[in-house]
Amino acid sequence: MDLYEYQARDLFEAHGVPVLAGIVATTPEEAKAAAEQIGGTVVVKAQVKVGGRGKAGGVKLAKTPDEAYEHASAILGMDIKGHTVHRVMIAQGADIAEEYYFSILLDRANRNYLAMCSKEGGVEIEQLAVDSPEKLVKFNFDPNTGIDDAAAAEIATQAGFSPDEVPALAEVFQKLWGAFAAEDATLVEVNPLVKTGGGEIIALDGKVTVDENAGFRQPGHAELVDESAEDPLEAKAKENDLNYVKLDGQVGIIGNGAGLVMSTLDVVAYAGEAHGGVKPANFLDIGGGASAEVMANGLDVILGDEQVKSVFVNVFGGITSCDAVANGIVKALEILGDTATKPLVVRLDGNNVEEGRRILEQANHPLVTTADTMDSGADKAAELANK
Repeated sequence: MDLYEYQARDLFEAHGVPVLAGIVATTPEEAKAAAEQIGGTVVVKAQVKVGGRGKAGGVKLAKTPDEAYEHASAILGMDIKGHTVHRVMIAQGADIAEEYYFSILLDRANRNYLAMCSKEGGVEIEQLAVDSPEKLVKFNFDPNTGIDDAAAAEIATQAGFSPDEVPALAEVFQKLWGAFAAEDATLVEVNPLVKTGGGEIIALDGKVTVDENAGFRQPGHAELVDESAEDPLEAKAKENDLNYVKLDGQVGIIGNGAGLVMSTLDVVAYAGEAHGGVKPANFLDIGGGASAEVMANGLDVILGDEQVKSVFVNVFGGITSCDAVANGIVKALEILGDTATKPLVVRLDGNNVEEGRRILEQANHPLVTTADTMDSGADKAAELANK
């Protein structure tokens, strides 16, 4: 889960990372009041989970509370790369002498953590990595060790900071690592990490991603979820513990096992080329248990997508046999009743497949068409979606 900047700022502050004052506002009046409370020059910053806010006009300097009001009026409701701005952060102005970059992220390829640091912050780090890779230090470290005194000092030294600058930077690096580890994050990025005119090191703009799989030991993270920004179908799927991702297509997909579902997406996309270019509408893995309740919940989510015109259920019976899956489909359609209005193509294979097909044939539901193979099932689902 990606956090908003104001949430990252609050998280940093809770872990002792030096930050400046920041107050969230949802109206121009609140923005003006926040500017009055902070005092002096402030920055009005759009709160969206996407980059490029400054270029889009979503970050403005305000020297007075009235200016903060005017900027908030313009920024609230703005569309930035498809994200509507519902809140702004009124941030304390900073006396910036120098801008740096620092981040910690999960390095999946090397199965450890990676810290990155550069003396050139405040720029698009992706572009810096391409144009001047020598200016971006990459430091792999053991998660069990973390960023201790020695590692923090080594990162700062490799990045080209002077011996006098290293101690203050190393202290902030360690605190950022502390926040990363304590919050089960997969990314902590500060761009820019600034040095003020007084020599202080401040995290001026933070980006944090936390691991939703660690939610069982991070109950506080539930409060960070912005329900208004969540896709309602994905939110509904999450409530029912379904592994669902919405896509921009017309054929709903249900399968058991991530590998099978991914293969199904490819096959449906290929089949759709012959039927008006229809595409998969979602990723939905129901896992090993295809009970009536699980199947009903999955179908309920998929059928709630207005873009979906047909559904392809592609299941390989293993631990859960095909007859259990077939019974699940039949009972799920009974549970859904009149809310189930879109055609289903069902392909079963594997353990007890003949009995599973017999159950579906005997049920003779008007919405259900069976297929013997994944290719034929995908083709039929694409055909139905194109009607």
